[in-house]
Amino acid sequence: MKSAFAKGRRIALCAAAVASTLAISACNWNGLNSLPMPGTQGTGDGSFTVTAVMPSVGTLTQNSPVKIHDVTVGSIRDITLDKNWHAVVKVSLNPGTQLPGNATAMVGQASLLGSQYLELAPPVGIAPQGTLKGGDLIPLNRSTAAPTTEQTLSSLSVVLNGGGIAQIHDITTELNAALDGNQGSIRDLLPQLNNIVGSLDRQRGQIVAAMDGLNRLGGTVAQQNNVLDKALTDLAPATDVLAQQKKNLSDALDSLGNFSGLANQVLTQSRSDLEANIKNLGPILDSLANAGNGLVNSLSVIFTFPFPMHVLFNALKGDYTNLYETADLTVNRIQKSMFMGTPLAANLGGMDGIMGAFGGASGQKGNPFEPNDPTAAKPGQQDNYGPPATGAGK
Repeated sequence: MKSAFAKGRRIALCAAAVASTLAISACNWNGLNSLPMPGTQGTGDGSFTVTAVMPSVGTLTQNSPVKIHDVTVGSIRDITLDKNWHAVVKVSLNPGTQLPGNATAMVGQASLLGSQYLELAPPVGIAPQGTLKGGDLIPLNRSTAAPTTEQTLSSLSVVLNGGGIAQIHDITTELNAALDGNQGSIRDLLPQLNNIVGSLDRQRGQIVAAMDGLNRLGGTVAQQNNVLDKALTDLAPATDVLAQQKKNLSDALDSLGNFSGLANQVLTQSRSDLEANIKNLGPILDSLANAGNGLVNSLSVIFTFPFPMHVLFNALKGDYTNLYETADLTVNRIQKSMFMGTPLAANLGGMDGIMGAFGGASGQKGNPFEPNDPTAAKPGQQDNYGPPATGAGK
């Protein structure tokens, strides 16, 4: 009886000692995994601790292994949650473990039904920077979680049951039927596809530039959304007016159709005349072309008659000039000169014609069409315009 009492007293004392120790150290009891297990990596002298923020840790627990390229280099010391409900994993690594400062963390799994572990690795596609040291943090953007066994089996079930696996046989059957007997065409098609792909590759810069241009156009259009919206809103009254004028527009189009028919009829009936007129224009245009610079040069005399443009400023020197001229303005003279070849040539008479005499020119004898010497008479020359005028005019 006494020995049993003593034994119970010793057990109570041990329990009290353990409870006191836990209370003093502020530790919680979460099973054996809350204690460092013998032989666990990352618990020896010189080990260092880093922290990784993970979106999910799956079935990871304390003392789960930490690996680098399938080699265990440490273990998980603690798993907690931050304010955003992300897992904060504290990892203890063996001394001498070397990783870049921008290393990544991922939850891996040994096999389909195997245990999970934390995989640390250098970054992929990014140059390593620095060295991972004790107290460093691997942020959430460099952490990933591999699919769990449950997720993998669930996805496989979807593929096998409702993912269209049964239709693969139909697809392969129809594909074989399409290819059967068309091997030559398909053989020719492959080089053409190669040429097309090569051409697209050579024009890659232009394609990218076109896409950039479309992007800029889209941005410009997006900036003008208010303007486009107002334009479309203001366009509504115009469409209403067009709708109200539908009958008038229809009548106008019908009239235009009738006009087109009449114009076609007129052109068809006058085709021969048009062709003849165009044909007759040929000699005229040829003559104008043959005139060359002569026609152009003669036009310059119209506004500076009687002197050409290029000698106009050399015709008169000084401030004034003397001019003496004889003009025969009798009806008969005008009739035979200015109106020659016109219907008026034989219809003008005047007093001189009635009397049978012609007026002179300033009381002088001579022909006004010979300005060099009006009084000189050239023997043997016939006057085609009748006797000299006897009237006077200046």
